Amino acid sequence: MKEKSDIAIVGGGPCGSYSAYTAAKLGAKVLVCEEHKEIGVPKHCAGHINISSLKKLGIQVPQTAIENEIKGAIFYSPSNIQFVLRCHTPVTYVINRELFDKHLFDLAIKYGVQYRFNSKAKSLLFDSGHVNGVTLKGERGNSKKVEAKIVIDAEGCSSKLLKQTGLQRPKGSMMVRGIQAEVENVEATYKDMVEVYLGNKVAPGFFAWIIPRKDGSAKVGLATESGDPRKYLHRFAEKHPVASEKLNKSKINKISLHPIPLAGPIPKTYSESFLVVGDAASQVKPTTGGGVIFGLTCARIAGQVAYEAVKRQDFSEAFLSSYQSRWKRLVGFDLTAMLRIRKMLNSMSDNRIDGMIDLCRKLGVDSVLEKVGDLDFQGRSLIPMIKYPGTLTVISYFLFSWLTSTAKNYVSRNS
Repeated sequence: MKEKSDIAIVGGGPCGSYSAYTAAKLGAKVLVCEEHKEIGVPKHCAGHINISSLKKLGIQVPQTAIENEIKGAIFYSPSNIQFVLRCHTPVTYVINRELFDKHLFDLAIKYGVQYRFNSKAKSLLFDSGHVNGVTLKGERGNSKKVEAKIVIDAEGCSSKLLKQTGLQRPKGSMMVRGIQAEVENVEATYKDMVEVYLGNKVAPGFFAWIIPRKDGSAKVGLATESGDPRKYLHRFAEKHPVASEKLNKSKINKISLHPIPLAGPIPKTYSESFLVVGDAASQVKPTTGGGVIFGLTCARIAGQVAYEAVKRQDFSEAFLSSYQSRWKRLVGFDLTAMLRIRKMLNSMSDNRIDGMIDLCRKLGVDSVLEKVGDLDFQGRSLIPMIKYPGTLTVISYFLFSWLTSTAKNYVSRNS
């Protein structure tokens, strides 16, 4: 049994639906293959998203999907030194990911996109070495072939299709394991502030978070580069000197686990008749693990390029390479800068992180970040920050700490 479409998209998450919406709105016939039985399940992230970035993408989040509006963050160093960054107006939304994903699904459906649920991508179809569709496995084990002129892989960082195209999968060396719980009755310090907890004892290689909702519940989670994230989460909730006071009366309803790729984008995101987007391409912020905004930015470009390829009947690597050049022009610099920041942070001891947080607090870096900082485009935010003495001191301390750690590691390896 075969189906035919101009564009087949594997994965009905935000990137898959937004690519589909973009291409269909331009005039392409699009089919989305989703392995689960409904959109938005299971949830894969905290849904903490920058408001200004959503506006730049032209995405209006339904009020029913907004769980809270956040004005800033409280950072706790490994020894619980606080650095507070608070803005006058909300800068991020806490969104219900299921409802947000369904909103993008509704946009795609409005422009004629077809969805096939319970349809897991089994393998790509090839004709004379070129991708020309995908084989799907249904819930009863039956196979179905979808013929398409171009395939967009939006199936997440566990993508199994990349290997067939010869493209590199997201690196396992900087893959952290994330865990998040839906928690009731949280005693958050402020209901409009996210809390971020740093330290190798809390979450080695990453951080822990408490993201409050207006109703008194919260999304509580962390990610680790080693060890069992479930054990770290229980220890965080029960024994952390600050967080445990907020969580000791709480009730955990749901727990979800998911990998987060932090190594930066894969080297090549296109091949003959094939594009890859989102977590599958590791288009994720290495500093925070956020993948929605950059993923949607790249997904829109993928949809545009796929439509242009269909219109010109040109599915060659040469033509599809414009996808990579376009997304790199928009987010490439920031992803590269954030990867370097992540590597530096991972090399720093808890004592060094304490010192950096203390400097930020004493030198008034919060006022500078409010003026020129961007939660998503962090790389380009560093450039205007350099002219402020306080942030320049912090950046210098950060670089010195990294160089010291690098030198110690080099001596240790070669002694």
